[in-house]
Amino acid sequence: MTETVANKGPHRAHRIRNIIGGSAGNLVEWYDWYVYSAFTLYFAPAFFPKGDQTAQLLSAAAIFAVGFVMRPIGAWLMGIYADRRGRKAGLTLSVTLMCLGSLLIAVTPSYASIGVLAPTILVLARLMQGLSVGGEYGASATYLSEMAERKHRGFYSSFQYVTLISGQLIALAVLLVLQSTLSEAALESWGWRIPFGIGAVLAVFVFYLRRRLAETQSFENAKTSGTPRSSGLTLFRDHPREALLVMGLTAGGTLAFYAYTTYMQKFLVNTSGFSREAATEITAAALFVYMLLQPAVGALSDRVGRKPIMIGFGIFGTLLTVPIFTALETVTSAYAAFGLVLAALVIVSGYTAINAVVKAELFPAHIRALGVALPYALANTLFGGTAEYAALWFKDAGVERAFYWYVTGLIFLSLLVYTFMRDTRAHSHIAED
Repeated sequence: MTETVANKGPHRAHRIRNIIGGSAGNLVEWYDWYVYSAFTLYFAPAFFPKGDQTAQLLSAAAIFAVGFVMRPIGAWLMGIYADRRGRKAGLTLSVTLMCLGSLLIAVTPSYASIGVLAPTILVLARLMQGLSVGGEYGASATYLSEMAERKHRGFYSSFQYVTLISGQLIALAVLLVLQSTLSEAALESWGWRIPFGIGAVLAVFVFYLRRRLAETQSFENAKTSGTPRSSGLTLFRDHPREALLVMGLTAGGTLAFYAYTTYMQKFLVNTSGFSREAATEITAAALFVYMLLQPAVGALSDRVGRKPIMIGFGIFGTLLTVPIFTALETVTSAYAAFGLVLAALVIVSGYTAINAVVKAELFPAHIRALGVALPYALANTLFGGTAEYAALWFKDAGVERAFYWYVTGLIFLSLLVYTFMRDTRAHSHIAED
């Protein structure tokens, strides 16, 4: 069947093309974001005064966290923009800002050349990228969820994290290629600039790609329905419970995700004692399998519901986070490290594969992009953006295992939210098929 269903949306082939198009843009957005984390070990000495490795990583992690400070602002501004002007418009604006941020990092001189101006420019670039990613999450989660068919909504929306992880994998692949072709000295001197340049170029391509996307039927229907205009006041006045739900269900999941992904590569070097190259290979292999799991978990949620999947993440995350991190402290085999990291990522799939659709299903169309983006960005800034800094701070203070318990505690708090909330698959606000 190739015609529209009851005049409610594009036919399936057209729908899938738009989902692929939206996902491809998301991939480049997150490639740019993760390149910063993947190459921190190399560019930290270029932007910060000489010191021990942990001190330099702390400085770089602090700027990584600063980028997250802008994410609620980006979520607020571009969430409103996507609700008022369209999901397509929001996606196009976000990738433009990401392109500018990556280009700025690629061309900024080192601390040795311009002194304190170097980390200042780095902060500015990360603020721009924080604005971009803050708007990207809500617009892409809303776009994919609205564009998908009702009975496959969990499956198709899971591609947000497929492309997010793909972006991280491509960043790691670029790192592996550069590690194999350039010397350590060359990477620390100028090689780390290459991936940021690649990101800027790819973002230009995605800008044109996103301008060709179709708008969702949910947005078109909301535009003509006479509903209130999207705003922060409208969100927290009319949907306070849903906004708090998004923050609560995000807190443990986002902290676990950043602990198991972006921080894990540094943990394998700084704590487990693996070389940079080995840590990159272990992380990349585990992330590849993790990426493949997302559609399977999303499809499962279409059959059994969203709530059981999230509760599974909460239970296993609470029980196994401390044992996994503790075992990784002393692991010497790369294969054993891979297995442990993958186990952690399998657990967190119960959150990542379906969190986009769960949040989108909580809100009506006229405020959906803002409702998905802003509460998520607030929780993400507080807990996800500070994950690396918190982990390194605990390590620097000599109590590294306190971080494991911190992750465990927050996952448990989110588990309580999952337990008492309604299953959004059965109570979805996305009316279109």
